Amino acid sequence: MNKKLFVTGGAGFIGSEFVRQGVQRGYGMTVVDKLSYAGDPARIKELGEKIKFHKVDIKDRQSIEDIFKKEKPEGVIHWAAESHVDRSIDDASPFLDTNVKGTQVILDISKKYEVEKLINISTDEVYGELPESGQFYETSPLNPNSPYSVSKASADMLGRAYYRTYGLPVITVRPSNNYGPWQYPEKLIPVIILKALRDEKVPVYGKGLNIREWLYVSDCVDAVFEILEKGEIGEIYNVGSGNEQRNIDVVKTVLKLLDKSEDLIEFVKDRPGHDFRYSLNSDKLSKETGWKSSTDFSEGIEKTVKWYVNHMDWVNSKIR
Repeated sequence: MNKKLFVTGGAGFIGSEFVRQGVQRGYGMTVVDKLSYAGDPARIKELGEKIKFHKVDIKDRQSIEDIFKKEKPEGVIHWAAESHVDRSIDDASPFLDTNVKGTQVILDISKKYEVEKLINISTDEVYGELPESGQFYETSPLNPNSPYSVSKASADMLGRAYYRTYGLPVITVRPSNNYGPWQYPEKLIPVIILKALRDEKVPVYGKGLNIREWLYVSDCVDAVFEILEKGEIGEIYNVGSGNEQRNIDVVKTVLKLLDKSEDLIEFVKDRPGHDFRYSLNSDKLSKETGWKSSTDFSEGIEKTVKWYVNHMDWVNSKIR
């Protein structure tokens, strides 16, 4: 078990949950984040001096190496990424820069300083899309369809290549759609909440029939700690919840929890290249570590809605 961790993207939505849990679990946490529009130190402010935070871009090779040299981390958890598909369609460049070139820097420095384990966080979107039936396994071919998912597939494969070529102790993790507190209000669930609370139209792509597998953020992070502690070097692990929902049903659920009318729903032109369905088979992870998602969607979405209702000051501060 690695005790001194280097965490990229630790002020982001999922990364900050990992940092908070890591402190609770007794890990030493060195956190780097460039604090882009989606990064926010408020997410980890409560931790104070329990962590070592550095405002650094992962593409800044010298700064990353200086931190490694000083802190001597045993393990690396690589969360940092540009992650919004719509933004990648508008401009792919930041996604290739951060997700591919930034990952290369993290891999190179980790190799130089001989870390004991590196968890490379990927996404279910690298697999492409599924029809109404079937699941993705760790052995499924990659077939990404958006600039975002292509950049993540590239980072994913780069990590695998460093394991095969250099023996870097990489483990690849492919989680499904995360949701929960502190998510930046550009993703589906916080957008629904924000629009509904303002009595504005809630935009839904196409007819809202696209299906996603929704994983509560604390469950995702719990899985990553299980993989960190019990996972096999060089392996790939899917992290899914089994909670599949059509987008339109997610919207209706949130509106009902907020006591808002479905008349707020506004169907808009579908996103280019919009994947129909994702579904992960997570049996490998369950068999090797005993992990299973513990938060049902109905419970998780209720907790999420309540959090946003109680933290609208933070949400409004993110809207430009």
